[in-house]
Amino acid sequence: MRSAAERARERSARAARTLRHRADPRAAVARLWGSSPAALQIAIAATGGWAFAHHVLGHDTPLLATTVTITSLGFVRDARPVRVLETAIGMTVGITLSEVLLLGIGRGAWQLFVIILATLLVARLLSSNAAFAVAAGVQAVLVALLPAPPGGVFVRSVDGLVGGAVALLATALIPRDPRRQAVREARRVFSECSYALTSLVSALRLGDATAADRALERLRRTQPLVDAWSAAADSALSIARISPFLRRHLPELRAQRRVLDGMDLAVRNLRVISRRVDFLVVDRVRRPVLAELLATVSNGVNLLGQSLTDPSATPLAQQNLVLVAVRLDPRELIPGAPVGEVMLVMLLRPLLVDLQVAAGLDPDTARSALPEV
Repeated sequence: MRSAAERARERSARAARTLRHRADPRAAVARLWGSSPAALQIAIAATGGWAFAHHVLGHDTPLLATTVTITSLGFVRDARPVRVLETAIGMTVGITLSEVLLLGIGRGAWQLFVIILATLLVARLLSSNAAFAVAAGVQAVLVALLPAPPGGVFVRSVDGLVGGAVALLATALIPRDPRRQAVREARRVFSECSYALTSLVSALRLGDATAADRALERLRRTQPLVDAWSAAADSALSIARISPFLRRHLPELRAQRRVLDGMDLAVRNLRVISRRVDFLVVDRVRRPVLAELLATVSNGVNLLGQSLTDPSATPLAQQNLVLVAVRLDPRELIPGAPVGEVMLVMLLRPLLVDLQVAAGLDPDTARSALPEV
C-alpha cells in the first residue's frame, strides 16, 4: 500500500498536468475546433430568432429573442431537447413575471429587489433545477432595467417565446453531431479501464503492490467519467429522436447505450476486484494464472470499446468474453488455491456477465456461460 506522502505527490503531479493541459496551445486549438459546430448552430439560431421577431413580428429591438436562443442552446454537453426547453421556459417565466410586476409596482431600487426575489422563488417552486432559476432571474433583471420597447405590454415575453421556439427548432434542424461527444466520453471510460486492467495484470504477474494501488486509484476516479458518458449518450439519443437528419443513427446510439449500461456495472465490479487484488499482492507472490486470466478480460474490454465505432468488433468481443466466462471455475482454474485467490475468481463471474451483456448477449445467455460451482 502506498503512503499518504506518495498519494499526495501523485495528486500534486496530476494537478500540475491539468494546469499544463489548460495552458497548452494545442488543447486550446482542439477546444476551438470542438466548439465550432455549437458556435455555428447558436449563431444561426440567434440570428434567425432576431430576424423573425424583427421582420415578421415587427419588434424594433428583439434583444430577448437572441439572448433566450443563445442561453437555451449554450455550449453545454447536455443538449437534449428537454434541457433546451426547460432553459427556454425558465427565461420566459422570468421575462413574463418581471413584466407583470413592473405593471403593478413600477421601477426603482426596491422594485428591482422584489422582482429578483419573486422571480427566483417562483422559479425554484416550478423546478428543482438551479439553472432554471438563474436563467429566469437574469432575464427578469434585463426586463426590469432596460427601457420598455415600443409595441405594448408583453412584447418581450413574445420575444422570449420566439427565442425558445427557435432554439428547439435549431436542436432538431441544425443539430450538432451528438455521437462524437458520446464516443469521446466512452473512450475516456475505456481508456481508464484498460489502464487499470493492465496495472492489475502487472500486479498479479509480478506481485507488484504499487501497480495494484495505481489501478485502484484510477478506478476510484471513473464514476464521473461514466456519468459524463451517460449524459452525452442520453443527449445524443434525445436529439436523434427528433432530428430528421440523425434519426438513422438511432440503432447505433441504442447499441452504445447498451454498452454504457453494462460498462457502468462492470466498472463497479472492477473496483471491488481491484481492492481484492490490492489485498492479495501484499505478500509479493506472483500469480501468473490469474494474471493471464485478467489479461484476457482486458482484451475483451478493448474489443468492446472498439465496437462503438467498428460494429465488426462486437462478435469478437462476445467470443472473447464467453471464452473467459467458461473458465471461471476456481476448482479447475486454480485447484488447491488459497481462499483469497478463489474469491478473486468468484468476483470475476459477475464482471463477465456484465461485460457479455454490454457486448449484446442477453443476461440468461451470459449467465449460462459460467460453469457450475
